[in-house]
Amino acid sequence: MKLTVFFTPLGIGNQPLAGKPVLVIDVLRSTTSIVAALSHGARAVVPAASGDDALQLAQNLERGSVLLAGERGSLRIEGFALGNSPLEMSCETVAGKTIVMSTTNGTPAMLAAESGNPVLISAITNFSAVVARAREEFEEHGEITILCSGRQSMFSLEDAYVAGRLAAEIIPGRERRRAELNDAAIAALELARHYGDKWRRAVLSSAAARDLKRLGFKKDIDAATEVDSHTVVPVYSKRLITIPD
Repeated sequence: MKLTVFFTPLGIGNQPLAGKPVLVIDVLRSTTSIVAALSHGARAVVPAASGDDALQLAQNLERGSVLLAGERGSLRIEGFALGNSPLEMSCETVAGKTIVMSTTNGTPAMLAAESGNPVLISAITNFSAVVARAREEFEEHGEITILCSGRQSMFSLEDAYVAGRLAAEIIPGRERRRAELNDAAIAALELARHYGDKWRRAVLSSAAARDLKRLGFKKDIDAATEVDSHTVVPVYSKRLITIPD
């Protein structure tokens, strides 16, 4: 039994993920926005490494069925229909659409994990649903990786906290004695123990949350900390994030 946490995608360079279950987290805000979009009827989300890549990918999709979404420095990319806010992903806006998305931290993490199977998109808003699916995958494979998107290739408190909460649920207390955990997993578990079930306190303590509040995105933080507001578990496979049938 093995559970590995990476605080940023930089750590996975020499780690084989192919065919192994991976959870990707970007609480503020990419994975939260993807969960909202697919919960509200989006057909799929296509992660892109850059704004230019997003434009190129969109050109290959059916005109009229595509929305470009993304941010740099937390602000919507110029010319894109949407930013990276879960509140923008309403039924009226995204239902039936394919969203091509590029964000500073989240989409690069998804692309880094694309060889995993399955790659599950994780957030606070679908926490219990992800835990249930992750435990199934863990029991089947005997291992699982939790990949935090981090912040500009550095540690992010909010993602690490959620990684710890996930780890604690995937491998409950006594089972953990038999499990192989890397140091990042142990640190994430300690962080989760410190904050307990105070989701908002943990997230609001982060630098990312402070910056979003300064930029006027406090309501996004509120939406991102609504525990179990959605029940979908998006899966990234073959360059598409969807809700499998």
